[in-house]
Amino acid sequence: MKTITIEGQLRTGLGKQATRQLRSEEKVPGVIYGGAKEVNFSAPATSFKTLVYTPDFQLAEIKVEGKSYRCILKDLQFDKVSDSLIHADFLELLEDRKVIATIPIKFTGAAAGVKDGGKLITKMKALRVKTLPKYLKENIEVDLTELQLNGNVRVEDVKVEHYEILNSPRIPIASVVLTRVLKQEEAAATTPVAGAAPATPAGPGAKPAPGAAPAAPAAGKPAGGGKK
Repeated sequence: MKTITIEGQLRTGLGKQATRQLRSEEKVPGVIYGGAKEVNFSAPATSFKTLVYTPDFQLAEIKVEGKSYRCILKDLQFDKVSDSLIHADFLELLEDRKVIATIPIKFTGAAAGVKDGGKLITKMKALRVKTLPKYLKENIEVDLTELQLNGNVRVEDVKVEHYEILNSPRIPIASVVLTRVLKQEEAAATTPVAGAAPATPAGPGAKPAPGAAPAAPAAGKPAGGGKK
């Protein structure tokens, strides 16, 4: 798995004034928790870009004062006006302690329903999982090959060894829906042709249609039907 290295310095001041000073120097304050002790540090804003501005799941190796901390990113704060990064929270990974992480979904295979004319709709981009650090990976693969028209792949359909998936099991991850063209074609196939009327048997006394041959007389009755 890809790991981003961040070189930081311990923070000596934790108040608002010290934080403003760091930001004026284009540095971002951060915190590492989950280990033996909490570590407050700062690092140049540019060192966070590869980790923050990507949809990929990556590890962070943060080096502070000669010590190295293997972490995952847990939270970010951005300035409401400038949208620049102003704080980052990291969780230190301990090999014997499970962590909760958000892992991106990677869809594979061509859905059968799309081949039949449907449209693929993806509804989730990532899953929240609980696992040991050694099982963390860049993405979770979800195979769509068997996904039929009007079908869904739900959270409960995803099985990953060593992962406890924390999302609600019935939430759809991806669906194949009817396209507008396919809906129109189905509607046309079930709609009667304009002006056509279903044929109905003629009842007693019914007049034949113009140009139609007269009906054969009933058995036992004379063809003329007149009095003798």
